[in-house]
Amino acid sequence: MDTQNIDLQWLLITTLALLFKPAPIMLLMHLCFLMTQVEATIKVPAIIVFGDSTVDAGNNNHVPTLARSNFEPYGRDFEGGKPTGRFCNGRLATDFFSEALGIKPFIPAYLDPGYSIEDFATGVTFASAGTGYDNLTSQITNVIPLWKQIEYFKDYKTKLSSYLGKTKAEETIQEALFVTSLGTNDFVVDYYVSPSRPSQFTIEEYQNFLAGIAEEFIREMYTLGARRVAVAGLPPIGCLPVIRSVNFNAEMGGCREDLNNLARDFGGKVSGVVSKLSRELKGTKMVFLDLVDKPLQIIRNPHLYGLENVGRACCGTGTFEFAYACHEPDPFTCTNASTYAFWDSVHPTEVLYHIVADHLVKTALAQIL
Repeated sequence: MDTQNIDLQWLLITTLALLFKPAPIMLLMHLCFLMTQVEATIKVPAIIVFGDSTVDAGNNNHVPTLARSNFEPYGRDFEGGKPTGRFCNGRLATDFFSEALGIKPFIPAYLDPGYSIEDFATGVTFASAGTGYDNLTSQITNVIPLWKQIEYFKDYKTKLSSYLGKTKAEETIQEALFVTSLGTNDFVVDYYVSPSRPSQFTIEEYQNFLAGIAEEFIREMYTLGARRVAVAGLPPIGCLPVIRSVNFNAEMGGCREDLNNLARDFGGKVSGVVSKLSRELKGTKMVFLDLVDKPLQIIRNPHLYGLENVGRACCGTGTFEFAYACHEPDPFTCTNASTYAFWDSVHPTEVLYHIVADHLVKTALAQIL
């Protein structure tokens, strides 16, 4: 907070204290407290996001791919009730991060022509639904690979420097929160579907291969100015409705525990990378975001969170529909998604994202803010 703003705030406080003479001291104390709260909420100037459909706010709208969601009923609970390209009925976890930190209610997509550097200066996502750490994954779905997201970030830095000035732009990058959410597609779209990677790697070797890419990515972000970094693991992919619908040997309410264990194992490797680099790279604050335990807790005890439906999704039959298969009109789509954990057969509802985001802000992210 600069000196001019502080002087202006104290002028306002003094003026109000004179107007409310009965209790000027109490008023001063209260307003000083509010000032402290404001300062606390703006210590992170921006959130910068890389990843897949869990954090894509509409970049794929501008890519020739089938991995899109810029049509109804997607976005029906978003501001204005319109589809944005988010694979959700409303906002994503990163949108809730932004709101919780007092920045803005949602983070725009970098390729959305409706926004400019003025909007992106306080938060932007380069994410692309269907992508992964592995370049082959993005080729399968014809979406934006991680390396291209990095190129977009470099372009963003140039624009930010022109908009804020070189010094202020560098400060913004260093103080910003970098969030990365990747990896699910590398397994469910690539390794378990395409024959290429299984012919090269065992599942253990492939996890190490991806973790190595994650390490290279974090190192590159560091050279580009990132100092506050949060890297997410995989969700409990064995509990996705699309997986449950074909799991005939049902355990734990239909979830595939072997896939949930895969998510844990890979998360352990990425967490190890984050711990290693947080010690090695000077001046960094890094944290791993575990996306297995809290969602599983919710899925196993939905009533504790006001949820009723965790095995089927809201869209369509709730078993296999996502992307273009989740499209209006469909008489089977639920009318109230607030009681569902999943919006389509692969992606959470806004309410589940909100619960998990709130948990992460208070736990993991609190360590680096």
